[in-house]
Amino acid sequence: MNFRQYIFIPLFLLLIASSCNMFNQKKTTSESEEKKPEAPVTIPSFNADSAYQYVKKQVDFGPRVCNTKAHEKCGDFLEKKLREFCPNVIVQKGQVKAYNGTMLNFKNYVASFNPETNNRIFLCSHWDSRPWADHDPDPAKHNTPIDGANDGASGVGILLEVARQLSISKPLIGVDIIFLDAEDYGPPEDKKQEEETTDWWALGAQYWAKNPHKANYFAKYGILLDMVGAPNATFLQEGFSMNYAPAVVKSVWSTGLKLGYSDYFIFEEGGTITDDHVPINKILSIPTIDIIHLDRNSKTGFYPYWHTTKDDINSIDRTTLKVVGTTLLKVIETEQ
Repeated sequence: MNFRQYIFIPLFLLLIASSCNMFNQKKTTSESEEKKPEAPVTIPSFNADSAYQYVKKQVDFGPRVCNTKAHEKCGDFLEKKLREFCPNVIVQKGQVKAYNGTMLNFKNYVASFNPETNNRIFLCSHWDSRPWADHDPDPAKHNTPIDGANDGASGVGILLEVARQLSISKPLIGVDIIFLDAEDYGPPEDKKQEEETTDWWALGAQYWAKNPHKANYFAKYGILLDMVGAPNATFLQEGFSMNYAPAVVKSVWSTGLKLGYSDYFIFEEGGTITDDHVPINKILSIPTIDIIHLDRNSKTGFYPYWHTTKDDINSIDRTTLKVVGTTLLKVIETEQ
């Protein structure tokens, strides 16, 4: 018994020593692999000052409400800028009926980089602004049209700068930049109808989804921007986006994370938002996501000045514009 113990103990220790040796070798190899330097993340060039000026230019025209001079002048400006950056620009125009029977003159603008390829994505934002500040804390201002600096102009400003950058970098994939009209003419909060329908919103997007600018139009996916210019914006993962295009949401949010924007692109689900991406998903069946400022701490669920008279140029932050614009350019870069 004692003998057996004597023989067993050295063998046991030998096995342990041998195992530890193997473990140490594996650990060393693993540590060596872990210490391999990761390739640095290249950050695309995006000029936040330029994007800010594009936002300001839109706001300077005044509220961009359909059927107004400000709307018409801003539309002319957008078309001119797009043609500066891209030779292939299509203008869709016509009339759509609003919730109250008003016929709205609308224009959708589409700038296509590399229109000949089907390996493409699209980026979009609405460019009109709300006819009434129906969520303003002052009821006397509820019928006042808003500037829509964040709600509309911020996304357009970012996409104009993206278009400018693409005109320089010449992307290998196809990219469509689309400005959608008549998104924000839905019924006022204090005049809601008994049988309200979400169909009264995103009228320009509905039109484009039913009548794409190109026959048999195809894109792998689309990204919508809405309210993407406020300071310290939080982009939760919007519900319809997660329903129709969860892989696209994950990819875009992961891109933002790699760029160091985790304070903006939050990996938490937000509520479902009726926005331009909804008819595009339902009618055109192109998986489309919405990058939109959602705030769990506000009464409306949006950023504090949503549909108020304070949605003006003072609510726009260059850093947020840069975060979103840089992320979009990185997404395009990784697709090539």
